[in-house]
Amino acid sequence: MSQEHEFFMREALALAQQAAEAGEVPVGAVLVAGGEIVGRGFNNPITACDPTAHAEIVALRHAGQRLNNYRLPDTRLYVTIEPCAMCFGALVHARVAQVIYGASEPKAGVCSTQSHWVNGAWFNHQVQLEGGVCAAEAAELMQVFFAQRRLAKKVAKPGAA
Repeated sequence: MSQEHEFFMREALALAQQAAEAGEVPVGAVLVAGGEIVGRGFNNPITACDPTAHAEIVALRHAGQRLNNYRLPDTRLYVTIEPCAMCFGALVHARVAQVIYGASEPKAGVCSTQSHWVNGAWFNHQVQLEGGVCAAEAAELMQVFFAQRRLAKKVAKPGAA
């Protein structure tokens, strides 16, 4: 793993922690152009009442507004968890050059876990993909978050000790 990849993924992990603290699934993302972060985002669909407010989408929106362009070529997205179908589609439409992700997402990930969309010849733009950057830290954030959520539900049940 390159130092640059680790640096930017740690920024994404800090954003994921902010999501967790807000009660959202802990996913964070940063979009990088020319070695500079141009977009940041963390999951907040519950807080925003917006089903599209995934970390990747929020980072793309932030970068698009900052750069005054809906196309974001020559950019790299660092995201803590493998993107879902919605987010991957947005990355293709934005013409993001590369996605670097931390942990795989066994249920909804479409880059390498489920449907391997990254190899889809039907897309008019190909996104380079690299997974496993700070994967243990990203996976641990998710595991701790969902363990705490399960415990809270168990305690909240009537008759629970």
